[in-house]
Amino acid sequence: MNPPAASEVPAKQPSPRQRIALVSLLADEDPAVLRMVRSKVLSFGPVAIEWLRPFALSGDPLLRRRVREILGHFGRQDADNQFLAFCMSQGEDFNLEQGVWLLTRTQYPEINVAGYQALLDNYAGELRESIDFSAEPRDILRALNRYLFEHLRFQGDEENYYDAENSYPNRVMDRRTGNPISLCLIYLCLCRRLHLPVTGIGLPGHFICRYQSSRFETYIDVFNKGKFLSKADCIQYLVQTNHGLGDGYLAPASPRRTLMRICANLHQIYLHREQSEEVGRFQRYLVILAK
Repeated sequence: MNPPAASEVPAKQPSPRQRIALVSLLADEDPAVLRMVRSKVLSFGPVAIEWLRPFALSGDPLLRRRVREILGHFGRQDADNQFLAFCMSQGEDFNLEQGVWLLTRTQYPEINVAGYQALLDNYAGELRESIDFSAEPRDILRALNRYLFEHLRFQGDEENYYDAENSYPNRVMDRRTGNPISLCLIYLCLCRRLHLPVTGIGLPGHFICRYQSSRFETYIDVFNKGKFLSKADCIQYLVQTNHGLGDGYLAPASPRRTLMRICANLHQIYLHREQSEEVGRFQRYLVILAK
């Protein structure tokens, strides 16, 4: 294995006195001083977390905020490496929920993923107690829709459709709003826990779900409160949007294709906002996922 490039080798760790000086300068109000000190701290690599972390509870709000920002930077960097490693080690099919939570940590490295998964488990548990699984599939889905859209009040975010937070499941669950693919993800997570035969369908410009068993099939527009669609409705949508019928649009979207679509959406959002660092990050994700 080749040794890392010089720029990748963390600088020698500072002495205790130097650490105190660097931390005190992080609270300097001069932007030029802050840029220089921040760059110096980052050069020490993730090991700096050990001596920075106590100051995340500082009584100085400016110092506290700047230390937490640097800790967040290291956290996102670590999450970024974990997500890229996951994408490179997986094929077309994998645990989509795991992949999406790894992606979410690249933006929110401190989130309690286990807590959100436990909340999904709780939703599924309540549904398991209230649904008659011997009923007709349409009635089962109606009960699921009532729970998700009437009881929990999840809904599509039509006012701020391109808000980046609509793509991250933790924020979708916090705010109960999302875009088509993120709401479908919540729906799919619940259906997986309930052992319902539901898959994601990546229509051009829209994402929906499909329930398919040996005796019943329907498409579900989760963004529009679980509205049922027929296959003919979906074909009509494809015709109206000038897309061909033979391009596999009604085939289930694999976990890799679904994760790629989430990343592509976020890439476009950050590109529109001119957030170059985020654009570059998601470009890397898309290149890896396309392999």
